[in-house]
Parts: sequence; C-alpha cells; structure tokens
Amino acid sequence: MVRSPFFILLITLSLISCEEKNKGFHKVNPIKKYASNLQQKALFDFQKNQYDSSFYYFNKSKIAFEKFKDSTNIVYNLIQMANIQQINGDYYGSKETLTEALPYVKNDNNFSAAINNFFGIADKELSIYDDAIFYYNQAIKDSKDQLSQQSPLNNIAVVYIKQKKYEEAIKILEGILETKEFDKFLKSKARVIDNLGFAYFKKGLNDKGLQLMTESLNLRKEIEDSYGSIESYFHLSEYYSKTNIKKSDEYAKEAYETATKFNSVDERLKALSFLISNNAGIQYAQNYISINDSIIKIRNNFKNKFAKIKYDSKKEKDENQKLRLEKVENELSLQEAEKDKVILIATLICLISLALYLRKRYKHNARIREIKTAYDTETRIAKDIHDGLANDVFHAITYTQTQPLTNENNKENLLQKLDDIYSRVRGISRENNDIHTGANYMNNLKEMLSTYNNSQTNIIINGIEKVVWDSVEDLKKIAIQRVLHELMVNMTKHSKASIVVITFENSPNSFSINYSDNGKGCEKSKIIKNGLQNMENRILSNKGTITFETEPDKGFKVKITMPK
Repeated sequence: MVRSPFFILLITLSLISCEEKNKGFHKVNPIKKYASNLQQKALFDFQKNQYDSSFYYFNKSKIAFEKFKDSTNIVYNLIQMANIQQINGDYYGSKETLTEALPYVKNDNNFSAAINNFFGIADKELSIYDDAIFYYNQAIKDSKDQLSQQSPLNNIAVVYIKQKKYEEAIKILEGILETKEFDKFLKSKARVIDNLGFAYFKKGLNDKGLQLMTESLNLRKEIEDSYGSIESYFHLSEYYSKTNIKKSDEYAKEAYETATKFNSVDERLKALSFLISNNAGIQYAQNYISINDSIIKIRNNFKNKFAKIKYDSKKEKDENQKLRLEKVENELSLQEAEKDKVILIATLICLISLALYLRKRYKHNARIREIKTAYDTETRIAKDIHDGLANDVFHAITYTQTQPLTNENNKENLLQKLDDIYSRVRGISRENNDIHTGANYMNNLKEMLSTYNNSQTNIIINGIEKVVWDSVEDLKKIAIQRVLHELMVNMTKHSKASIVVITFENSPNSFSINYSDNGKGCEKSKIIKNGLQNMENRILSNKGTITFETEPDKGFKVKITMPK
C-alpha cells in the first residue's frame, strides 16, 4: 500500500524518470533499452505489491544504468528500492540504500527532497526524532514551491507531538491550513486537521481537540478516505481512553476493521494495542501475538531477501570487474611484466606486514583490557563474598553441627538460612551485571523482557515508547530493570503463565508499569517468601510505590508507580 506522506514525491520522481527516457529515445541503445525494460517490470511488480521481485528488478536496472553513468535513473531506482524496504519495515536497510544514492544526486533538488524525506521517515519510525526533524527540514529547503513543503512540514509536526512539543506542532499545522492552494487537497487537509486536533488534545485543550479530530473524521468519510480514517480512529480512541472506555474501544475496533480491509498489519497491531490497554479482553492479546509473530517472520524474510539481492548483485558485479581487470593486467604484463611483479610483491609484503602488525597490536590491547576487566570484576565479587556470603555459609555450617536436624523447626530454620544464602548469591550476580542507562536503555529493556518469550510463554510489551526515558534518573532506570528482571524470574519459577502483558503508561510527573500474567498465582501471605520483598525495597528506595494483587489460580498482577 502506498503511504500518503510521500505519494506525491513518488509520482514526481516517476515523471522525471519518464522525461529522462524520452529525451534519449532517438538514440536507441540495446543495453539502455534493457535497463529501461527492467525498470518498467519493477514498477509493474511494485503496483501488484510483489515487493521482492520489484526490488530485484530495480536493482538490476540500477546496475545496467551504471554502465552509462545515468545518474537520474540510478537515483530513481535506489529511491524506489529504499521505499520498498520501508514498506516492509527494513528502515536501517533503507537508510543504507538512500546513502548509496547521495553521490548521484548532483544539483537535482527534486531527488534531494525525496531522499531527505525518506531519511526523515526512517528515523521517525526508528524513534530517532532529532535526526528525523533535521532531514525533514532539508527536504523543505529543497522543495520547489510552498505547496510541496507541506508534507515534510506535517511530518515535522507529527514528530513534535511525539516529543511533546505541542506548541511548535500547533504553530506548524495552523500555518499549513492557512496556505490557500492547500484547500484543494482534501486528503492532506483532513490529515493536517486531525494532527492539529490531536496536538490540542495532548496539550490539554480537550474540547478544541475533539472538535478538530471529529471534523477530520467527517471529512475523511465524506471524501471516502478510508485508509486515512484509521489515524482518526486511533486519535479518538486515545482521547476517550481516560474518560469513556466503551467509546475508546469502539473507535479502536473501527480502526482494526478498516486496517483489516486494507491488509495493513501495523495499524491492526496498533488497534489491538489500544484494546489491550483498555483491558478489552484476552482474545485481543492472543490476536496481537498471532499477528505480531506473523509480521516479524515476514519482515525478517523480506530483509534477508533484500540483503541477498544486493549481495548477489555486488558479487556478480565484482566478479565481472575482476575479469575485466585481469584482462587489462594481462595486456600490460606483456610490456612491463617484471616491473609489475616487483611492485606487486613489494606492495603485498608491505600490506601483509602492516596487517600482521596491526592485528598483533589490536589483540595485545584487547587482551590487556580483558585482563583488567576480569581483575576488577573478580576483586569486586571476592569482596562481596568475603564480606557477607562467607559469614552466612559459616553460620549455616555451624548450625548443622550444633542443632539436631531431626527437629522440624531446626530443619525449617536451616532451609531459611540456605534460602537467604541463595538470595545473596543471586543478588551478587545481578549487581555485577552492567545496566546501560544511555540512549539504548529502552531497547535493552525490551530485549531483556523478550528473552523470556518462548513456546510456553508469550510476553507482550505495550506502550514502552510512551515513557520519555531520557527524563528518568539513572538510578530509577536501574531499579526498574532490576525489578522487572525479578518479576520475570519469579514468573518463570512459580507462575507457569502462558501470557504475560507488561504495559507502560506515562504522565507529566511520573510513569507506571502494569504487570499481569495468567499463571497459577498464590496467596498474598506467600509473596515475601517468593523473593519479591527485594522488589518492594528497590521501588521504595526510589520514592516509588509497588502493589501486588494475586490469588490462587487467578494470575498475578503488579502495579509500579515511579516519579520522574
């Protein structure tokens, strides 16, 4: 499905490519004709959503045009390849493809605007918001008129909303609506009105926000923009999520049904995420798992296909180039064979010697770093064991020597001492695992939680992106990851749950985490015995709160609230 923010740019590029081909029509070249036919085949497959074959033919066409240094068609093919990668969720791969196109752009602002717009889309989807805004601004600079600037301006406003810069977003969106020519493009106008209403709502002006979002939805229905209506449903679902759960669920279901008609998987997942957040039923969580697993497999398959196509083409190109170079070298060797041999051997010896030296030096430095790191870690662990654990073990041994273990109370006391020792060992282990609290904290946290996802247990992580982690103190980040790790270990050992839902919610001065599983649960009096007292201590030490809700055979729930 073609996405509206860059649909106009694609058509512009298509027209430019057609003009370039028409100019050279009187000079028919078999190889150039072959390259153009490959390009047409790629476009035909793209329109039929056959993305892997379309990507293959665009790449083959690009290689053929490289023989003529036809920069226009090379850039066009590369942009289309990047577009296909983005449609299939390969945003890092698309950035590599766009980077490959940059040397061919020259002074063509249309191509430059398109490339920067795609860079912005990729970074927005990867949550690299500052870079996304930079590329959108570059696209605006390269746009040929005020009207073509509206799409990247709208994209900037969307990013500002995600960054909670609502005033800046509102200013941009209102400026777009004041553009006279913009009124002719009703789909774009509806999109801007919807984003403006959502920005007002997020700012706290609920009535004005609802009015604009409703106006946008009505306009989209009037012009039969069903696909655009999905975003309206999402915004209205979020608007009512705090005040009218029933109405919020209705809009989320509308979004889900419309997205299903368009076979738009991302929007279906987002709709299910709203329903799960509203506690609309476990069946939505099961649907989410099924669809998410399917799309991950499909997108990973596409990524591998795209990488293989580019690798095979590069390999074929390198092999052909190697054959040509060998032919040239053979011709030159008839004239200066001995001279070339000396130069080649000397160069190889120098390169090999340099490579061996650098490799030896690198391994030496790496070994020194490893030894120092190991020494520091061993010293720290040894101190922990000597200061605390050794005394506990000694007392346990003394207890077994002085107390009769036939007595049930003595046996229970010994088991409790051993359990304490076990907890201390686990504590030492966890404390010596580094937790990085920098820019990749959220991804590392998701990765840690996802490691517990297996054939018996499905882990659903919802809303983690809502929390502005950069504003959370490092000690609180560490406490959160430690506590969630404790919860996952406790679930694995005691719960036997098949579904675990972890939902993150954000507010101006705090954030909360809701953990819920469908495991066997336990009596509240046994919570401390299960090793969860340490969680409460960590949260309380960071001025947060934690509550447990559980009963036998009724699952296990935990709510954590933490100030920023």
